[in-house]
Amino acid sequence: MLSRTADHLFWMARYTERAENTARMLDVNVQTSMLPQSEQDAAQGWRAMLGISELQQAYDRKYSTVDGRSVIDFMVRDPSNPSSIAACLKEARENARAVRGTLTTEVWEIQNQTWLDMQKRLDNGVLENDPSQFFDWVKYRSHLSRGVTLGTMLRDDAVHFIRLGTFLERADNTARILDVKFHGARDPGEVQAQRDFYYWAALLRSVSGFEIYRKVYRDIITPARVAELLMLRADMPRSLLACMDEVVQNLDQVRNDLSRDTERLAGKLHAELQFGRIDDILQAGLHDTLTEFLQRIYELGNRVSRDFLVPLAA
Repeated sequence: MLSRTADHLFWMARYTERAENTARMLDVNVQTSMLPQSEQDAAQGWRAMLGISELQQAYDRKYSTVDGRSVIDFMVRDPSNPSSIAACLKEARENARAVRGTLTTEVWEIQNQTWLDMQKRLDNGVLENDPSQFFDWVKYRSHLSRGVTLGTMLRDDAVHFIRLGTFLERADNTARILDVKFHGARDPGEVQAQRDFYYWAALLRSVSGFEIYRKVYRDIITPARVAELLMLRADMPRSLLACMDEVVQNLDQVRNDLSRDTERLAGKLHAELQFGRIDDILQAGLHDTLTEFLQRIYELGNRVSRDFLVPLAA
């Protein structure tokens, strides 16, 4: 496959997944912001999300205060934010258009229609009236894109690069979503203990994991088990280990003469998750572990670009 074609497919998938995961992250904060809390605590939750998304400085250049409405607007449609949901869905469509001949008609139509429908929804005020409804729509369109891809495309290199992009992005975003909650958790006093169930339940629902948690653990929701589910369970579709399973498998399908070190890096990260124990991770520090994981995923993405895709301009 031509490296330019692979590049467009890889980034089409990454941008689609990024839009979905931004919607998931925002929905966590929308749900938890409804709980009784001070304005300072609410602002800290939104600020933690901006920080872990590496958007704090960009936000501060445009907004003087941190509040839910401003953060949602910034992360959904602000033209100055290249990581907004609107920007991601636009880039996904543009990458799909560039390789229209490689995609099935159904895959292209999903990307194109999602972009057109998003503009109508934002113009109709759904984001102001019911942000959770808009976030659910973004998630649904991403699900539809993945399903149509697997249901209509030949299982060749095109699909492998799409899957690579999807699961590298999902691993990155699952780590960020998890870190947002742990990063913002402070002072586990009585009031905090009373609210914990609602916070963790919102987090699990944001990654479609609430029912899965109940099925696996059949007990109260605890932070350690949430972390274990989202990091170390291979049977949890959005866990870090499940994502790395897919990354390793798809790298193996597209390997070339340059990719041995990239495969080794992916294999090592996969093995650490496969044989890791949540007690050891918590003892070492979950935030530090997730921060290191994000750095390594970023490096892995760079190596995939170097080995397979169009090189960045010098």
